[in-house]
Amino acid sequence: MATAEEPASLSDHLARVLAGAQYAALRDSVIPALVDAIAGTSRALRDAQHVALAGTANTFGDDQLNVDVLAENLIRDALATCPSVSTASSEEDPVERPAQKQDADKANTSSDPETYTVAFDPLDGSSIIAPNWTVGTIVGIWQGTTVIGQSPAKQQIVSILGVYGPRTTAIVAIRIPGQVEATCLEVGISDDSGFNDAEVVRAEVKLASAPFKIRYFAPANLRAAADDERYMHLITYYIQNKYTLRYSGGLVPDVVHTLVKGHGIYVSPVTSTSKAKLRRLYELCPLALIVECAGGRAVDPASGQNILDKPLEYIDERGGLICGTVEEVDFVVQKLVQ
Repeated sequence: MATAEEPASLSDHLARVLAGAQYAALRDSVIPALVDAIAGTSRALRDAQHVALAGTANTFGDDQLNVDVLAENLIRDALATCPSVSTASSEEDPVERPAQKQDADKANTSSDPETYTVAFDPLDGSSIIAPNWTVGTIVGIWQGTTVIGQSPAKQQIVSILGVYGPRTTAIVAIRIPGQVEATCLEVGISDDSGFNDAEVVRAEVKLASAPFKIRYFAPANLRAAADDERYMHLITYYIQNKYTLRYSGGLVPDVVHTLVKGHGIYVSPVTSTSKAKLRRLYELCPLALIVECAGGRAVDPASGQNILDKPLEYIDERGGLICGTVEEVDFVVQKLVQ
């Protein structure tokens, strides 16, 4: 048993949270493979002295960097070792394809005891890699063989945010309705050994309750304030009330800052001239699960609806994001939506 001097291993922690045989593959195969892929991506980033365009574009038309392709391949290779992962798709290749390199008639099916599909953004924050800022990987694990038409609140059961900065860490959220209570933890990952030496930095990641000594705000899509008077007033409110600005331009580090500090509000509205950029499947849904498991809220700024409440209709659904502590999110909804 771990002591104060000996942090708990991620392996031991998962054995407690996902005890028994029902989610053995998730515990012993899928999550470990993804943590190893995060460690591998971290190594690849540290070895990539030149970040450059790969000369290709993904299906959405976004130019790919060489490191985007590296991260994509590492995660695909990791998932190929997990028999329970039936299909996978990513922001770089947004088609649900068989995860294993095998014949179609041998592919995993929904009748198997554990069947998952994984949706991931292999490297979120490409625009801030060159200045060597923190970036991340976003992963959502869903039950079943497809995400299309599925309820994120019910079928997306695990989210992982890999964080590449001075340290390599991950935020892991697990919530299986009716089976496993919501839990959110922070993990430290060794670039060299990955899952085998991954240790739990914080067994419980929870947003704090008021009163707050320091209040943080991250105003994404700031140009929208020029078109939306309500957003301009909201930014002015934060400044006048002495909120501390914490915004890097990277979705993963800005949301993780809130989770680490215990307080914060991230706002990325959408206007007629500032279109929605965040994809529900690869960014919004995994982040929303993590924020909710940490006791916060994540909503669509256009409707005020919880992001996880709306079934996923197609791969390229996009939206804005308001997430953070419940009180702060409710305040933003009141100012921007109602």
